Amino acid sequence: MGYLYVLAAACLWGLLGVVSRFAFEQGVGPLEVAFWRAALGAVLFGAQAVLIQKIRLERADAGAVLGFGLVGISLFYGAYQLAIESGGAALAAVLLYTAPAIVALLSWLFLREPMDAHKLLAVALTLLGVALVSLQGGGARVTLAAVFWGLLSALTYATYYLFGKLYLSKYTTPTVFLYALPVGALGLLPFVDFVPKNAEAWAAIAFLTVASTFFAVTLYFAGLRHLEATRASVVATIEPVVAAFAAWLWWGERFSLLGYLGAGLVLAGVVWMVLRPQTAVAPSPHQSTG
Repeated sequence: MGYLYVLAAACLWGLLGVVSRFAFEQGVGPLEVAFWRAALGAVLFGAQAVLIQKIRLERADAGAVLGFGLVGISLFYGAYQLAIESGGAALAAVLLYTAPAIVALLSWLFLREPMDAHKLLAVALTLLGVALVSLQGGGARVTLAAVFWGLLSALTYATYYLFGKLYLSKYTTPTVFLYALPVGALGLLPFVDFVPKNAEAWAAIAFLTVASTFFAVTLYFAGLRHLEATRASVVATIEPVVAAFAAWLWWGERFSLLGYLGAGLVLAGVVWMVLRPQTAVAPSPHQSTG
């Protein structure tokens, strides 16, 4: 059951890009999509936190949660939506999966964790993969903006690991998101240009909020109760595969041969990273605190 839970979560995350593009087609901007995902997600996680009676936040941790809301929600959600708009769902998902390599670098710089040969190889594979994806011809819209927003989404996601390890290992995910998501929504609010939305746009936003945010996170952590974090992280690497297949099927997005080779190297770097023989494992994208 653990494998099924994590697989289902990864598939729901893999649909983020194609469903977001559907919202864009209905005239909703990427930052408005990110805003509604954070604002409506706050309602769902808030209700869950109240239901399980896990709403207490110590005053000393309020600043950390505020920072997490701005960086891990406002910047991460916003950058990922802009990456999808700029370069498509498949490219955004591949670039997001550079996060474990960024985690290794940040942990080495700020947490004094060792940078051994195993980690160096994983980082090298990831960087080489990003270079090949960025240099491809193919049908993917590889632009400077797409690469910038994709790597920024990976960088801001990487703060999840540092934030969780330094501050909030004592809180459940619903507790953290109860406070962080509203802060993230408020951080996005000044940059949102709200437009009238039809039923199709609201349906896409509802799917992103309920399925690809709330249920995906819930399923992932249900899987973690049955699996080691390493195994769960490896299974979750199917996310960019699902994203690429769905983007090809729905929107006709495709990489060149060089791009697919680069994407494979990025995933190889992720798998190599999470299978390294240390106890502390860099999380897969979307694996938040809890």
